[in-house]
Amino acid sequence: MSQTDNTDEIAQERLLDLAEEFYDQFLDGEIPHMDIPTRSKSNIVFDEESQVWVYGDRKSTRSANSVRGARKLLKAVYTVEFLEQQLEEDRSSTLRELYYLSESWDEAEAKFNDQSESDKLVEDLEIVSGVKREDFHMRPEESGAKVMGPLRIREQTNRGDREIHCQEDVGQGGYQIPNNPDTIEFLDHDVDFVLCVETGGMRDRLVENGFDDEYNALVVHLGGQPARATRRLTKRLHDELDLPVTVFTDGDPWSYRIFGSVSYGSIKSAHLSEYLATPQAEFIGIQPSDIVEYDLPTDSLSDSDVNALESELEDPRFQDDYWTEQIELQLDIGKKAEQQALASRGLDFVTDTYLPERLDEMGVI
Repeated sequence: MSQTDNTDEIAQERLLDLAEEFYDQFLDGEIPHMDIPTRSKSNIVFDEESQVWVYGDRKSTRSANSVRGARKLLKAVYTVEFLEQQLEEDRSSTLRELYYLSESWDEAEAKFNDQSESDKLVEDLEIVSGVKREDFHMRPEESGAKVMGPLRIREQTNRGDREIHCQEDVGQGGYQIPNNPDTIEFLDHDVDFVLCVETGGMRDRLVENGFDDEYNALVVHLGGQPARATRRLTKRLHDELDLPVTVFTDGDPWSYRIFGSVSYGSIKSAHLSEYLATPQAEFIGIQPSDIVEYDLPTDSLSDSDVNALESELEDPRFQDDYWTEQIELQLDIGKKAEQQALASRGLDFVTDTYLPERLDEMGVI
């Protein structure tokens, strides 16, 4: 039995366990219910030991003791049945398709009102079952994130296993990360470090300039706020191949949060932080000090930018001397800058000067 088959079997068992739990509640004369961690910001805590966001101890109960609660449990039961059948047939579907599929269910009360409702239910099932949605064969509509660098992998696909070199066997666009990166086996590599890049334009600049080749870098395009698949692959690259991970973003508070989601996890996926987050990841720019040192083209901070920066000064993810100094400097100068602002010093400046100097300072190269 392959690892994928074993994972599918475990996912099916967990789903059936949930259905059996509801059945036993009926037999025992109990009102059917499902307990899950309270999914609110007030129940998210930063675990100092693991350095990631996790759920606290507060619980919420989805119970059939009200019409509204009964509807939620009914939708959960129908979804459990659908997911178990999907695994049995070795099929997959998108989160969007699940929302539309409910229109065909024979019980009108089981239909979802909108996709946000079905998305949240899938997250609930992840939490109570301890199984990731990827192992339910559920995927988002698209991720689009790509990888370029000296890494050879084997990917399990529905059409058989494929060996791929993430430079030699792909075009300039790179290797697209699958929805479930756990289907990837790392075979061989000459990678010295991972460079996660926020924007597509900067990723293309690095590849066009041959940065991945010259520095044995694995360039991972984050595509803005990174998808779960991207964060999972990044964590595996660090944990299994012992590769340093760096995160290269714009110089604004929202980009710092992108770094935070890679390194410490996000509130939305707190139940999966230890599966997705890479606390050892290091931030490589654009720093507020770079704006001053290189006199980069800038935009003024908006009121929402200022509020976000002030919030980050209280955020446990940014509680160290480096971040305090940089954020206070940014509030002082009142400016923000994009990665592409480095082009004001020439198209090769980022690959010939900026990144090599920063990586050398950090001891990565």
